[in-house]
Amino acid sequence: MTVKEIIEKLDLQCLNEANLDAEVTGAYASDLLSDVMGNARSGQVWITMQTHKNVTAIASLKDIPAVILVRGGVPDQDMLEHAGEEDICILVSKDATFEVCGKLYALLA
Repeated sequence: MTVKEIIEKLDLQCLNEANLDAEVTGAYASDLLSDVMGNARSGQVWITMQTHKNVTAIASLKDIPAVILVRGGVPDQDMLEHAGEEDICILVSKDATFEVCGKLYALLA
């Protein structure tokens, strides 16, 4: 499934049109940056409430095509600019982490 398909099926707000055709192989949910650095895998989307530039730095390092901000998170301007530079799609869900994880699991399973 692609990032674009996930946006449509989960009714996510897309803040930048980056990496929409990237294949998503799974997801990783965590708000602890070191946990994501150590355990997320390339091709996964990252589900988090963190909204600062370090998120996109780690997403780039781990080859994560998209980040889903939960509970209507509003990213810092630095995060959006860096996401554009690194071709990382920033998405927003009004749902909490638990709901986003469940919906995405059902789509990808």
